[in-house]
This record gives sequence, C-alpha cells and structure tokens, in this order.
Amino acid sequence: MNVFCKSLLTSALVTTTLSSAYAADPITVYGKLNITAQSNDEDGEQTTTIQSNASRLGVKGAFELKHNLEAFYTVEYEVATGDDDKENFKARNQIVGLKGSFGSVAIGRNDTMVKKAQGKMDYFNEYSGDLKNLFKGENRPEQTAEYVTPSFNHFRVGVTYAAEGSASQYGQNGYSLAAMYGDAKFKKSPVYISVAYDSAVKGYDVLQATVQGKIANLRLAAMYQQQEETFDSDGNAIEDSETKKGYLLSASYAIDDVLLKGQYQELEDKGDSWSVGADYKLGKPTMLFAFYTSRSLEGFESSDKYIGLGLEHKF
Repeated sequence: MNVFCKSLLTSALVTTTLSSAYAADPITVYGKLNITAQSNDEDGEQTTTIQSNASRLGVKGAFELKHNLEAFYTVEYEVATGDDDKENFKARNQIVGLKGSFGSVAIGRNDTMVKKAQGKMDYFNEYSGDLKNLFKGENRPEQTAEYVTPSFNHFRVGVTYAAEGSASQYGQNGYSLAAMYGDAKFKKSPVYISVAYDSAVKGYDVLQATVQGKIANLRLAAMYQQQEETFDSDGNAIEDSETKKGYLLSASYAIDDVLLKGQYQELEDKGDSWSVGADYKLGKPTMLFAFYTSRSLEGFESSDKYIGLGLEHKF
C-alpha cells in the first residue's frame, strides 16, 4: 500500500472517529471498482487486457457553518488497477467549497461546466466507447474556480474559470459556461436540456448542446458538438483553424434488472463510433456488464474494435 493510500485511509478513520465523538464534520469514504476483460483490435493488432475503467477511491463531506452556509469538499483519486506501476493513483476531482442561498462556489481540481452539463447521456462513459475519443470538452483542469447558481424552476447556470497557471491550459486563461434545465437523473423532471461553451480550455473552443428525455423505461438523448483548436501546447494561437461539427445519439431501455443501451457518434474529418451493451444488476452496488464498440477514424483502412465483459462494485 503506497503512502497516499495509507494517508487517505488513516485520515478517514481518524475523522470518522472524531465525528462520532463530537458529531462534527462527518466524512464519507466511497469508491468503485470497474474492471473488464477485453479483446482490443487496434490498427489490425489484437490484444487481450484486464483493465480498469476509472476505478476510484475518495473521501467527501459537508459541514454546516454560520450564516446558513455549508462547507463541502471532495478528494478523489483514480485507481488504475491494470497499470504496471504500483504507485497507481491518479488525481481526479479535489475541491473545497461553500454552499448557500446564493448557490455554490468551489476551488481546486474540478470538472469543467461543459463536462458536467452533459449529464448521463454517455452510456459508455469511461469505457472504450467514451465520447472523449472523438469529442473535445472532457476536461478536469488542476486550477479552477467554479460558481453555480441555485435552481430556479429547474434552471441553473454555471461557470468555471481555468487559471493560466494550470499546465493543461498552455499559458491561457480559460472559461467554461453552461445553462441547464431539468434533472439529468430524471428524478425531478422527465427532460434535461443543456447548452455549454468552452473558451480556450486546454487549447480548444467547444460548443455543446444536449437534449435528453425519459418515457417509462426508455431514455433517449442527442448531443450537438462544435470544436475548434485555438492554441497549441506551447501557447501559440492557431490561425485558420477549422471548426469541426459532430453529433451523438444514445438510447437505453430497462427490462427488470437489465439495461440495454446503444450509442452512435460522428465528428467530421475525424471519424465515427458506435457501441452496444447491456448492464445486469446483481444488487444495488454491483453489476455485470458487456459491450461492443467499433470506431472508424479518417485515414485508417480498418476500424478499431473492442469487446468487453466486466464487473463493477460500488462502496
């Protein structure tokens, strides 16, 4: 067990003990293991892998303060179980913030509003069919400040500032904006709509719009994407950069404990991808799943193909 893991578990145990004694600042230790046995055919070369799909371990909590304020925090790491390096923890969201009648503010390493505004429409998120393989906008800058308004009749607006001091920002200040209507989990409304925009976030401008809906056990979603590279990794402006347009369609249908799902994605001058899969719930925290993904990229004669069978357990 590495130093981080020991520190994290020790902190969690100490804080939990103190919370029980003094009823202050309760902490939640959480995580999941999501691992697949896969056959990957890339550029005509086939390999078999046992790989982790963003397995993670984290701690989070909230504490009531004066003046109707609440402090909250998250410290989360990815656990790359298939990495040959035993020091296999990678940083994910790590934030501290305040929440009140004004909404919420958070600072630290955080997903941008474009990434958050997508909701739950990417049914192959963190698998080989993840939309990030074609679309830009899946960013988690290491130096951010975020503000999200309170909900007004299911409508919210949020903004992320990505500081130029972030190595991933190539020396540029970046902004990520989003307007969202509804509930992405469909618990409070049957429709979720978002429009989001990145300006100079990790070298790209991105416009993204989504609409998602639920009818009984059927969920349907569509996304429109525009992206343009504006800065290279040295911070130089890119002149005459082309705007690329694309879209994504996804659907799922629940039958008892089985969730059937499919997805198609395309980006001009880049390629297209389609995936099908099924999840089977063995219990609330545990599921078996299988998927197949085919991705065709411009300039390559053959498609990349991925087939996986996996197990996920949340805690």
